[in-house]
Amino acid sequence: MNKRAFSLDALRGYAILTMVLSATIIAGILPGWMFHAQEPPPGLVYDSTITGITWVDLVFPFFLFAMGAAFPFSIGKRAERGESRIRLISDAIARCLKLTFFAIFIQHFYPYVLSTPQDLRSWLLAMACFAILFPMFMRMPSKMPHWARFSVKAGAYCIATVMMLTCHYANGRTFSLGYSNIIILLLANMAIFASLLYIFTMHNRMARIGILAIVAGILLGSHVEGSWTRALADFTPVPWMYHFEYLTYLFIVIPGSFAGEYVAEWMKSRRENEDFSNDGKKGEALFLAFLSIAVIIFNLYGLYTRKLVLNLMVTIALLFAGYLSVRKEKEGIPLLWKKLFIAGAFLLLLGLCFEPFQTGIKKDPPTFSYLFVTSGLGFMGLLFFNIVCDYFRCIKSTRFLIMSGQNPMIAYVVCDLLIYPLFHILGLYKYLGAFYANPWLGFLHGVLLTTLTVFVTMFFTKIKWFWRT
Repeated sequence: MNKRAFSLDALRGYAILTMVLSATIIAGILPGWMFHAQEPPPGLVYDSTITGITWVDLVFPFFLFAMGAAFPFSIGKRAERGESRIRLISDAIARCLKLTFFAIFIQHFYPYVLSTPQDLRSWLLAMACFAILFPMFMRMPSKMPHWARFSVKAGAYCIATVMMLTCHYANGRTFSLGYSNIIILLLANMAIFASLLYIFTMHNRMARIGILAIVAGILLGSHVEGSWTRALADFTPVPWMYHFEYLTYLFIVIPGSFAGEYVAEWMKSRRENEDFSNDGKKGEALFLAFLSIAVIIFNLYGLYTRKLVLNLMVTIALLFAGYLSVRKEKEGIPLLWKKLFIAGAFLLLLGLCFEPFQTGIKKDPPTFSYLFVTSGLGFMGLLFFNIVCDYFRCIKSTRFLIMSGQNPMIAYVVCDLLIYPLFHILGLYKYLGAFYANPWLGFLHGVLLTTLTVFVTMFFTKIKWFWRT
C-alpha cells in the first residue's frame, strides 16, 4: 500500500479536467452532445422530459467513483495502521464541514456573483478568495508548531467568514448559507455518509450492498404520500447542507469503493518496481483497453440517440468478448482486470435493464439506470487507466491527468477565481470573442482554458502545494 495507484489519480484528473472543459466550451454554437443531455443548446435550459446521456453527464459520476475508489487507500490504510474508528469518524465529519465551507465560500466569490457587469473589484475579490484558500486547505510544514498551524488555518477561516458577511453582492444578493456550489456540497455529503458506510463495513462487502438496497427502498418509497419513507426523505435539520436525496449518489461512490479494494488488493500483492514487460499480456492489455473505451463510447452514442436495442446488442457483444479474454485469469494484474471488467459489466447491464424505468435514463434527477450505468462505465474507465498508467506505465503522457487528479480542488476553481480575473485585468478577455465564430473555435475556447487550468494545477502540484480536507 506504500505504492501509488496512478490509475486512480488519472481517472480523478480526467473527471476534473472534463468538468472544466464542459464548463468553458461556448454554448449555443456546439451540438447537443457537447452539453448535458437535459440542457440542450442553444439556451441550455433544463428540460426534465429529455432522456439520454452525453460525455458531460459522465464527468461528475466519474469523480464520485474515483472518490469511493480512494477509500481503501485513505480510510482503509489508516485503519490498518491501528487508528481508532472514532478518529476515522471524526475526520470524516471534519472533511464534510470543510467541504461545505468550501462550497459556500467559492460560490459567494465567483466574479459574476460579486457584480453585474463584472468589474475590477469583483476580479480582485475572486483572486483574494483563491489566495485565502491556500492557508485554509494546505498542509502546513510538519516543523511548524501545532499552535502555529492551527492559528494560520483558523485565521484563514475567520478572514473568509468576514469576507462573506461584509461583501456587497450583485443584484441585491446577501450572504446565505443556502447559496453554495451544489457539486461540492454533494461531495461534502458523500464525504460523511459514504465514509461512515465504508468505515463500518470495511471488511463486509455484503453489508455495503445490503445498506444500498435499504437506501433504494427508502428512495422508491419516498414517492408514496403519507408514508414513513416520505417523512424520512423530507426530514432535514440543516436544509442548506443536507437532503436525503443526496444519498442517491451512494450508488456510485460505494461501487467505487469496491473498485478501490480490487486495486488495493493487487497493489499489496505486487512486488516493488515489478516489471510487466515480459509477462506476455500486452496483447490482452491492448484489447481490454480498446474494449473498455468502446463500451463507454458506444453506450454514450446509443443512449443519447435512443437506439436502445442496438446499444444493448452491441454492449452484450463487447462484454462477452471481454469476458472471454479475462475469464481464466487467477492471479496478478490480469486478475485485477477480470474483477474490474466483470463488476463493470454487471452494473452496466443492470443499468440498461433499468433504462425503461423512471421514463428513461436521466442525470437530473438521477434515475437508477443513470446510477448503475455510470458506475459500470466508471469500472471501465478505471480499467483503461490501470492498463495505461499502471501496466504500460505511460506516466509522462498522462502526467497532466495524474497531477491534476492529485490536486482536484485547485483544478476545480482556478479558472473562475484566477484565470478569468487575470484575463480581464490584463485586457486579454476581449480577444476570446474570436472563439464565437464557429463550433470548432467554440470547442477550442474550452480546450485553451482547460489547458491553462492544467498548467496552473500542475505547477502547484509540482511545488507540493496541495489542497486537502
